[in-house]
Amino acid sequence: MSIRADLIAFAVALLASLSLTIPVRHLAIRFGMVDHPGPRKVHVKPIPLLGGIAIYLAFALAVLVTVHGAPEKQVAGILSGATLLAIIGFLDDGKLLHHQVKLFVGMPVAALMLIATGIHAQLFSQFVPGLMGVVLDDFFTVLWVVGITASFSILDHMDGLCAGIAAVAAAFFTISASMNGQTLVRSLGAAALGASLGFLRWNFSPAKIFMGDGGAMFLGFLMATLGLKIRPDGAPFPITWLIPVLILGVPIFDTTLVSISRARRGLLPFTSPGKDHTAHRLSNLGLGHRGAVLVMYCFAVLFGAAALFIPGSSPATAYTLAGLLIFGSLIAIFFMEGAPYERQAKIPKTFSA
Repeated sequence: MSIRADLIAFAVALLASLSLTIPVRHLAIRFGMVDHPGPRKVHVKPIPLLGGIAIYLAFALAVLVTVHGAPEKQVAGILSGATLLAIIGFLDDGKLLHHQVKLFVGMPVAALMLIATGIHAQLFSQFVPGLMGVVLDDFFTVLWVVGITASFSILDHMDGLCAGIAAVAAAFFTISASMNGQTLVRSLGAAALGASLGFLRWNFSPAKIFMGDGGAMFLGFLMATLGLKIRPDGAPFPITWLIPVLILGVPIFDTTLVSISRARRGLLPFTSPGKDHTAHRLSNLGLGHRGAVLVMYCFAVLFGAAALFIPGSSPATAYTLAGLLIFGSLIAIFFMEGAPYERQAKIPKTFSA
């Protein structure tokens, strides 16, 4: 697959997402699939859901048109897992599925689909020989896929936030893959970038449509998969794992913040939705919704740029950078925990941001 094929993947996904979002919006309105205002919502009027359908179709079309000569088994596994989570998310958007099914069934099963096609973490097997290392890697793969997918699911709480962060992450995965000759990751990243940007045209504040949980879980699963497959040259283990962690630094940070904050208040992190996310707190500090989202974009670019710096640096430099980022994130969590936010009740109700 050439650079030209990647540009075609990006263009196909971008144009398809741009053009499909409007008819999907009309479809959502016709069938009453709208997100109504509420105490834990930031919008003040009903907004159509199901925008994730446009993202899904655009990505799938781009992959089917451009990805040739790649491991067919892996491509099938990625599309199968992504399709499963998209369907579960759309059913959840329609209130046709118990919210815990996606967290405890859908996401782990999607991760197992990746493992079955040979896509998995290579972490513990680097220093634990034999079957035990493989089992630990597979267990970590499930945790990684569930964690990243869930983090994007709860990140979709402000106009343009989830789609924009996914677009930035996809861009840096694409750049990193290009630097290391990973053609499949490059094409998948380009397709995800185009699909996210096309939808963002209609989702940025003021949003005309929401992606819904189907779209958020779909994008989260794609980002988790790209994180598993990225293999930068010149970076020794375990420094290689800094690249996906940094590229996905914003959703990881946001999930960590709300998990710590909610646990301190006696709440279950993924079953106690509320306006206590990073973007909510930044908005309450005076940035407003659009300003908060733009700041989140800037941090995503900062983390992504740091990830590109890792392969060419010495281990000592990489570890120092990682330590500084972790220390800085802990300080940021402490600071953000003191920022104003709306406190939710202690009775868990749904799994949603």
